[in-house]
Amino acid sequence: MRMIAPGHFPGGDGFGGVGFAIPFRCVILRLFSRQFTMSISLSSHFSYGKLLRFTLPSILMMIFTSLYVIVDGLFVSNFVGKNPFAAINLIMPFVMVVGGMGFMLGSGGTALVAKILGEGDRERASRTFTMILVFSILLGAVLTVLGVIFIRPVSVCLGATEELLDDCVVYGAICIAFTIPFMLQNLFQTFLVAAERPRMGLYITLAAGSTNMMLDALFIVGFGWGVAGAAVATGLSQCVGGIIPVLFFRMRHGLAFHLTPVRLEFRPILDACANGSSELMNNISGSFVAMLYNWQLLKYAGADGVSAYGVLLYVGYICIAIFVGYSVGAAPIVAFHYGAGNHSELKSMLVKSCKLNLSIGVLAFLSMVFLARQMAAIFVGFDKELCDLTVHAFRLFSLSFLLSGFNIYASSFFTALNNGPASAAISFMRTLVFQGGAVMVMPLAMGVDGIWWSLTVAEAFAALVSFGFLVKMRGKYHYWQAGGQLSQKCWL
Repeated sequence: MRMIAPGHFPGGDGFGGVGFAIPFRCVILRLFSRQFTMSISLSSHFSYGKLLRFTLPSILMMIFTSLYVIVDGLFVSNFVGKNPFAAINLIMPFVMVVGGMGFMLGSGGTALVAKILGEGDRERASRTFTMILVFSILLGAVLTVLGVIFIRPVSVCLGATEELLDDCVVYGAICIAFTIPFMLQNLFQTFLVAAERPRMGLYITLAAGSTNMMLDALFIVGFGWGVAGAAVATGLSQCVGGIIPVLFFRMRHGLAFHLTPVRLEFRPILDACANGSSELMNNISGSFVAMLYNWQLLKYAGADGVSAYGVLLYVGYICIAIFVGYSVGAAPIVAFHYGAGNHSELKSMLVKSCKLNLSIGVLAFLSMVFLARQMAAIFVGFDKELCDLTVHAFRLFSLSFLLSGFNIYASSFFTALNNGPASAAISFMRTLVFQGGAVMVMPLAMGVDGIWWSLTVAEAFAALVSFGFLVKMRGKYHYWQAGGQLSQKCWL
């Protein structure tokens, strides 16, 4: 069956016919004019300065995306109560698993499309991109129905007590109802980078994040809708982040790839899914591990432990967003040069990225240590005992940031090289095996402190696995000379 690309509306050039479509298109095209685009090409040699300029929009984009959950938590904790705050933290892992399909298709599809661009076939890149987008919408519709149906039994399985259950169900069901725009937003965050428009992705994310903040204030503080207001605000903001890029890729034909009529084929979709399996694995296993954390904390510290962990996650989202944002921004560069056979650029990207991630990790660790009380007070300053628990947890938990950037980038690096199995193995070992194992075993000897230490221990073991894969695969991808020496050019 021949399918028309999303964004095409029969009988007109936009919404509702010619009378509205022409001025609307003019506004959109003006918004997406050249001043909003990025001048750096994927084919460039990336110095440290150029690499940071290219990846900075993706970093800021991920940081602002993380603010969705943070702002929800901030408003709920301060204006609704600590039990509703614990409830949204309890159900959030399940919501992220459902929406995480967009990360899988986005990361895997972006690497595939960027590799095709490196091979010089723009038309095939456009077809592949369109097929992935169409499949994401179809998959999102199925996940929405299933998620809403099973939200209550899932909440019970996650350990929701009677006092938390209703809030879990309400928040989770509303968030899952917006699965399609959530998936599209995650999808386009990576594809806009591959299209050499990371700044455009940043602007869209800023618009979506600002929408979320304003609606949180309106729905929670103004209307008193509680956790339902937080969920609706997040869902509507995701509509902004998911729909505007569709218009952009439909109307902007000066891009490296764009929406085009296609016949739905499953081979490119399967390739994208296989290549992005590490991101799916990371989301599923990470969410499962978060469930284990919540389960252990309910056992060792009660609802206050879950609330403290929620604060750690919210602040940690910022640090992790920097690592993920950098990886998202750098991945299309790696994929392009892999497709073009530029081995020296692969070497250069690996060295520079490892050094940058280590530097970011040190800064994140120091920030967490010295600003722990101030950050805890923003969320739980109303409860001194809970605030003290959160500060103590911060100072143990933050050591993990010294290594997490390296592990996240190593997985993303192999995704960009279209090696899904290696990437998935790193993600699987890092999250499900090491984090899951540590959070179950360490509290037996150290009590609740073992829970706060478990992430650091897991990241240390994961770093060994990541380094092992980099050494093992060096001969296949030529990013590292056989003798273990990196060329002088890589450092410049």
